Amino acid sequence: MAYYGNLALRPEPKEEQQVKKNVRNQTVTQKVARRRSIPIGEKLLYLLAIGVVVFVAGLIIFRYAQIYQINGQLQETTKAFNQATEQTKELQAEVERMKDPNRIKKIAQERGYVPIEGNSIVASKDEQKAVALKSKDGAE
Repeated sequence: MAYYGNLALRPEPKEEQQVKKNVRNQTVTQKVARRRSIPIGEKLLYLLAIGVVVFVAGLIIFRYAQIYQINGQLQETTKAFNQATEQTKELQAEVERMKDPNRIKKIAQERGYVPIEGNSIVASKDEQKAVALKSKDGAE
């Protein structure tokens, strides 16, 4: 066959064919790089490091959960304290309103009490003062 520049039509030399046959028949030994496995001690070290990281992460998450819970309790306590403070203020205002002497006189008159004319009654914690007041008034 004639060769006109087309490589598909070019005949191959016979020497190369023999060499290829020889290469095909020969067993080629190549070194295959095998990956060495990680030693057991190093595996245990990695496992321990992962365990420590997981433990620390769990501890941090646990502490954040506790802080969140305490914060909620603090807010509830603050709310209860504010309500108690408001209630105390209201009760103090009511006590001041109830202590008004004019109000007490009015309620006493409505219930039929009459004012005492003349000697007034004095109450004292100290007995000697009370006795002295009685003797001044002339009553013993």
